[in-house]
Amino acid sequence: MALSVDEREQFLAEPHVGALSVAENPDRAPLTVPIWYQYTPGGELWIRTTPGSRKARAIEAAGRFSLMAQRIEPTVRYVSVEGPVTATAPDTPELARKLAEHYLPPGKVDGYLEFERTQLGEHFVISMRPEHWLSADLGAG
Repeated sequence: MALSVDEREQFLAEPHVGALSVAENPDRAPLTVPIWYQYTPGGELWIRTTPGSRKARAIEAAGRFSLMAQRIEPTVRYVSVEGPVTATAPDTPELARKLAEHYLPPGKVDGYLEFERTQLGEHFVISMRPEHWLSADLGAG
């Protein structure tokens, strides 16, 4: 059963690991990678990634991407969105913290941010306006 607009937006706002897909090469299937994301109902979805990464280059070339979030309990449910990139911006410590706090317990955030800063390096933010939605709740898993 398809989700209502409110149900799908609320589900997407929850901390699910997303599966980001983007067309990378015309003779291959889309590049699909797991990613943390942030979404506020009625707004834009945003991700953080490293400059020059494979996904960053593919998103820049395509100008759009899709993201799917899912769960299997208490029911099998998913939301998939696709849309155009609306902005890219430099990362900030505040955005890095906001995303980490969305996914990690409070005691793990500072350690993760230090690891990211020292091991993963510079990031930037890519925003997308969800234009096409696909969602369903398939009942008990």
